[in-house]
Amino acid sequence: MTLALLVFAATYLLMLRLQQYRPWVALCSAVLFIVLGEAGVYGFSLRAALQAVDYNVLLMMAGTMGTVALFIESKMPARLAEMLIVRVPDVKWAVCMLALFAGVISAFVDNVATVLMVAPVGLAIARKLKISPVPVIISIAVSSNLQGAATLVGDTTSILLGSFADMNFFEFFWMQGRPGIFWGVELGALASLAVLLWLFRRETQPVGAKVETEVEDDVPAALMLLTVGLLIAASFLPEPAAGPLHTAYELRSGLICMGLCLFGTVRACLRAKSAKPLGRVLGELDCDTLLLLFGLFIVIAGIQAAGVIDAAARLFHAVAGESPFRLFTLLVVVSVVLSAFIDNIPYVAAMLPVVQSIAALMNDGRGMEPYVFYFGLLTGATLGGNLTPIGASANIAAIGLLRKNGENVTTRDFLRIGVPFTLAAVLAGYVYLWLVWGRV
Repeated sequence: MTLALLVFAATYLLMLRLQQYRPWVALCSAVLFIVLGEAGVYGFSLRAALQAVDYNVLLMMAGTMGTVALFIESKMPARLAEMLIVRVPDVKWAVCMLALFAGVISAFVDNVATVLMVAPVGLAIARKLKISPVPVIISIAVSSNLQGAATLVGDTTSILLGSFADMNFFEFFWMQGRPGIFWGVELGALASLAVLLWLFRRETQPVGAKVETEVEDDVPAALMLLTVGLLIAASFLPEPAAGPLHTAYELRSGLICMGLCLFGTVRACLRAKSAKPLGRVLGELDCDTLLLLFGLFIVIAGIQAAGVIDAAARLFHAVAGESPFRLFTLLVVVSVVLSAFIDNIPYVAAMLPVVQSIAALMNDGRGMEPYVFYFGLLTGATLGGNLTPIGASANIAAIGLLRKNGENVTTRDFLRIGVPFTLAAVLAGYVYLWLVWGRV
């Protein structure tokens, strides 16, 4: 176990230091775990490694990324943002509505893609009114991070949780007769809206925006809606006993997302009479994240086989004791703090099996339902990235966009919005999750 722990620690440190090489670090670490397993150091083989990869998650991510690329290309998001802005009275509400709009989009679209869709509208408004675009774009970024935990397809971490806990799209809204995590995220969004209204309380200039963007194609928007609808419908399918149908059932969410993406891409190519749409879709695929997850699935299976997961669970249980409330609080606080400085994808991927093991140790080994701990982990890890400029990819993308437009962004600029925004959203979600899920 000590050797596996050292390899895992080295992997994590290298991913922190070599951000641009994270996928290759994870893949090399995965190969090392397979070699150690085949050498008999612990019970882990190449077959077990390949079986540990969650292909449903990878297919879901790849398919959603492709459909989102077509959605952005259609210019529908920009038009929707403009239609929203023309209905607000002043800059204060314009910024808040843009942030809320970014959040709604981000519940179904990757956070970075959301920033790239909505930020240009914020930049145009700031230039027209001669105000600093820095707080406007930061507000859009942190709001997109917030809503990533709301649905199964909102963020990579949500997809990881859904797959690990065998949750379908509908169960993020309603699960086991109780409201799901979606409503906790929305309460956090309302709390953070109050923060934004206070931060921009002096920006009362009227907004004279127009709806100018022309949508080039309505079908990508329809494909986005169809993806959501089919994912909900798939949650009601009966599970086959075995065989090829059972395999297809296990991959159903990924096959839906990938199938709609392929349909949209082929249609776009036929419509353009060119392969350029295919090139654009392939160019928008986040291959780094896909490769990173592929490697992480194997690494985490390796440390689980070596006993590291059980040891980490015992450590958390020793600190929190038999109190579910203390454990829930510990998970939320640790997740918020760590995710402010490290990528939440490898963190959540590593912690999900730890949380499962901790829940099994509760009640003197009799165990308890892990869902409140899963939701606390996801909430803390997703929202914690808003504490710092480097805590989430959307933040980095937003700051890069501002600098590209000649704006200087300081850490203080970000913290002024990120800290109160995060604290309000986390506190609202924390209270909701415990009241609904922790006291059962």
